[in-house]
Amino acid sequence: MERTALVVGVSGIGGGNTARELISQGWTVYGLARRPHPAVEGVRPIAADLLDPVGLATALADVSPTHVFITTWLRQATEAENIRINAAMVRNLLGALSARRSVRHVALVTGLKHYLGPFEAYASSGTLPDTPLRESQPRLPLENFYYAQEDEVYAAAERDRFTWTVHRPHTVIGMAVGNAMNMGTTLAVYASICKEAGRAFRFPGSEAQWNGLSDVTDARMLAKQLVWAADTDAARNEAFNIVNGDVFRWSWLWGRIADWFGVEAAGFDGTVQPLEPVLAQDATLWREIAQRHGLSETALDRLASAWHTDLDLGRPLEVMTDMAKSRKLGFCAWQATDESFFDLFAQLRAARLIP
Repeated sequence: MERTALVVGVSGIGGGNTARELISQGWTVYGLARRPHPAVEGVRPIAADLLDPVGLATALADVSPTHVFITTWLRQATEAENIRINAAMVRNLLGALSARRSVRHVALVTGLKHYLGPFEAYASSGTLPDTPLRESQPRLPLENFYYAQEDEVYAAAERDRFTWTVHRPHTVIGMAVGNAMNMGTTLAVYASICKEAGRAFRFPGSEAQWNGLSDVTDARMLAKQLVWAADTDAARNEAFNIVNGDVFRWSWLWGRIADWFGVEAAGFDGTVQPLEPVLAQDATLWREIAQRHGLSETALDRLASAWHTDLDLGRPLEVMTDMAKSRKLGFCAWQATDESFFDLFAQLRAARLIP
């Protein structure tokens, strides 16, 4: 059967890599974003705002996707606003597609805040979650926009009779500019600044993160699982964790990243030293670095998302996930995490985004 994908958030880390994976497997792919750009060859761009139901319906009037991949969200000042805005985006999208009844499957990308709580409230329910995190763990008794997004998908699936999957990555490592959650690029920019300024590459996070086990999600791995689930009957109507498949300690990886950039590594020294205030003072320095090296992006805040990196690396517990559920169903892809970072750094350098 013909398969036509609508990738929502195609300009982001997850969406762009999902579009590439789909195209490599012969799918027809539409890519929706507020300002789509031709980063992925073969994508048919759709410019639309998910918060504008009328404009969205017009933009999608001639599109009849069989599969929808939702990889986007908008950060708001409070969790209540996160819920209101991000639930509306999912509801408006699926509502705009409802009348044609072309959709057979919807995949929603959320994340590990499903188990940890919202950004500003990690583990605030009073108890730390058991690790490794498993899909069978219940929802927390906290407001969480991921739950609201899921509920919108479930309601639309009941109404329109399509299947669904939910995918929960850890920190996503991949290529994108202007992304709100972009640890890999943030660390690349930070290391580049340290090298240019002769500073030590200092770990900004907590002791639990420095010494504990962790994992991350290569955006290419996320894309592979999304496409696998879309083609696997046994995966229907299930939620899946998705990480690289290995585990590491930041006490090991930090030095390897420092070596890649040729800077001095400085590990956890007993205090959390967030990156956000450090990089907030480096906007002018980055502009000078970018001009000196002929880089293609002079705005530091277009590359670095220090707030998100601080939240991830500042967690008071080790965070890793269990992949047994999808493994049992046949998803066996694997990726070495240090190579995920090194591949990204090489791409950033080739694109002249870092010196």
